[in-house]
Amino acid sequence: MLMTPAHFTAGTSLRPLQAGIRFVSAIIGPDLRDRSADAPPQPVNYGWIAILCLTVATALLLVVAGHAAGRREYDAAPPLFWSGIILLVVPTSLRIAWPTTARRERLFLLLLLAEALYYCKKVYSPTSFSGYDEYLHWIAAEDLITARRLFLSNPLFPIGPTYPALEILTTAIVDLTGLPLFVAGTLLLAVLKGTFIGALFLFFESIAGSPRISAIACLVYMGCSTFFLFDASFSYESLGIVLCVLAFAVEAASKDLVGRPRLTSLGLIAVLLASLAVTHHVSAAFAAVYFGALAGLEALRRHDPTRIETRIGVSLTAILAIALPFLWMQARGIPLAGYLGPVIEAGFNTLLAKILGAASPVSEHLEAPAKPLYLQLTTLLALLLLAIGLATGFFRSLAMAALSSPRSGWRPIHHILKCRWHDSRLVLLTLLAFGLPVSVAFRLTVIGWEIGNRMGTFVFIGVGLVVAVSIVHFWQGTTPSAWRRIVPAVALAVIVLGGVTSSTINPIDGRYRVAADQESIEPMGIETARWAKEWLGAGNRFISDRINSILLASYGRQDVRIKIKEGVDSAGIFEAETLGPGEFWGLAGSDIDFLLVDRRLSTAPPVLGFYFQPWQRRQGTPISAAALLKFNDVKGVTRIYDNGWIVIYDVRELHDNF
Repeated sequence: MLMTPAHFTAGTSLRPLQAGIRFVSAIIGPDLRDRSADAPPQPVNYGWIAILCLTVATALLLVVAGHAAGRREYDAAPPLFWSGIILLVVPTSLRIAWPTTARRERLFLLLLLAEALYYCKKVYSPTSFSGYDEYLHWIAAEDLITARRLFLSNPLFPIGPTYPALEILTTAIVDLTGLPLFVAGTLLLAVLKGTFIGALFLFFESIAGSPRISAIACLVYMGCSTFFLFDASFSYESLGIVLCVLAFAVEAASKDLVGRPRLTSLGLIAVLLASLAVTHHVSAAFAAVYFGALAGLEALRRHDPTRIETRIGVSLTAILAIALPFLWMQARGIPLAGYLGPVIEAGFNTLLAKILGAASPVSEHLEAPAKPLYLQLTTLLALLLLAIGLATGFFRSLAMAALSSPRSGWRPIHHILKCRWHDSRLVLLTLLAFGLPVSVAFRLTVIGWEIGNRMGTFVFIGVGLVVAVSIVHFWQGTTPSAWRRIVPAVALAVIVLGGVTSSTINPIDGRYRVAADQESIEPMGIETARWAKEWLGAGNRFISDRINSILLASYGRQDVRIKIKEGVDSAGIFEAETLGPGEFWGLAGSDIDFLLVDRRLSTAPPVLGFYFQPWQRRQGTPISAAALLKFNDVKGVTRIYDNGWIVIYDVRELHDNF
């Protein structure tokens, strides 16, 4: 019998394993196929620009038709709206990601796509603000115009007046141009959207050295769930993220400067960081983390002849980024820990409980609002494509920062581990991409959803770079075949579409729905608020539900309260079946003038899970009609307005008898 040598058998069994390791290494490894990510310079193709502008215009007409059909609840609304979004995103993304597209053409198309997506958000309500956060900042801006004073209190948004930069900028435009506040805010947001994309492109280009990678990275960023709606709203984060990226771009562009030009750039960065400190707390915190981490990586970096000067510049920037927001909080007495701390703590505890299988809070068991299946599938597909891009681009992105000249094998990663890299920004953004799975994990919980959503705004800066490197250096290359040109570009379009589908429950807003924020803002509530201003005068103390409160505060210019007095929330007054002794004496002993009761709350459960404030969630049951009508039988309470659904009660006589 012929015997097979043991060493030969062992070697044979190892060959498939070795082949598998080599295969995986080739996929996720740091090999950069082309030293240059860009094809030879090409002229701008004005024919393609004209065609795509016409395509975008046609797409926007379909989006408008979809919104119009959605208001009337026609079945044609989803096909019209989504055919418009697809027509808007796919051709433009294909041209931006095409390997031979000229730099200026890529940048123009990025701006075109960003502004078109902003238009899709704005066209639903082209003559007034629509989102809940937009109303809060509108109220603050109106207060600034009326009183000509900063830091006026706002019970609906206590921390908002301490970050007044957005309102200052908007009201300055109003004063200079005479435009209405809404028009000024809309124009400002359009400028901010273009500024953000331009700054992000220049930031990526400064550290990656490739217009192609930069354009694709910006395209990937548009797949962030906050890009389409949240960061296009009249809200302080829309300005904060722009200042944040502008500071990053200026710092990255000045990294090789010395002497006086370097000092000039530091001065500009200081101005941007000071503006950021009074604009938005979360954006300022991210800038502090970014520049602090960058300073730490620069301290670790070796083999840099200009290391001392670079370290000093980055360290000064980090000190400014950390100190300026802290000094502002101390100067204004901002209780940021008390404002954000409970939210972050609850989010982490809920996520940890879900991981460990422990009992979840009651709010975690509330039924989530229904989302169409096709939106869920698009979001999941976009996440899968992002995961593939991160897996195939992570080590390649690190390899771009390595000092080693041979760009094959794992030697570049060996250099990174020895702290030998030429640009700490590349390393930092690559590591930042790890935040994507963390943000997705938070979004799996009701309490942590907001944390995960806000994280995406900043995490996607790193995700965009890593996925762009993956597409350029692995999936496409400089001279790819036809399918390798088209398939990655289609994947990018799906990622952008995923940003639209994940931005909200359903971007096609229809008729009025109970406690659904934007879809709950309609003419009946607006006219009631205007009646209050005209017939009762401004500044009366009101309590009401979440939606009518912002309408009263904005259109009605009323003093809306969340609590009727210290320790007594307004929700308890409305939700109780009868006005018991505790509620009665609490209301009588308060300084509240009027109650606004919206009887539509009794017709359906709240879409977002709460009628009044997010921490007052209900188990899917509407308020009873009897609870809302109980004020008719209370002595000292007078009904002064009734349009069939909305009732205003005068409770001032209660105080006289108290």
